[in-house]
Amino acid sequence: MGSILETVMLVCFGFSWPMNLIKAYKAKTAQSTSLPFILLIITGYIAGIGAKIITGQINYVLVAYLLNLAIVLLNLVVYFRNVSLDKNK
Repeated sequence: MGSILETVMLVCFGFSWPMNLIKAYKAKTAQSTSLPFILLIITGYIAGIGAKIITGQINYVLVAYLLNLAIVLLNLVVYFRNVSLDKNK
């Protein structure tokens, strides 16, 4: 039951990241984006993945962590793209 609830939490968080990614991409500016926040989220997902690996709980929850991490990493790429666009304005 714990894995199911953890997955629900990750899915709920996970739905917000693609929306944030699209918004940031369309905005073409990094002004309203916080790099420390993105890095903190990435660190949290890496810690969650590490915990799953260390405890040997390699299951479907790990897939949710990896998917969320990938999307947040894309947010990081868009952040640096937007910083570059801001500099060229």
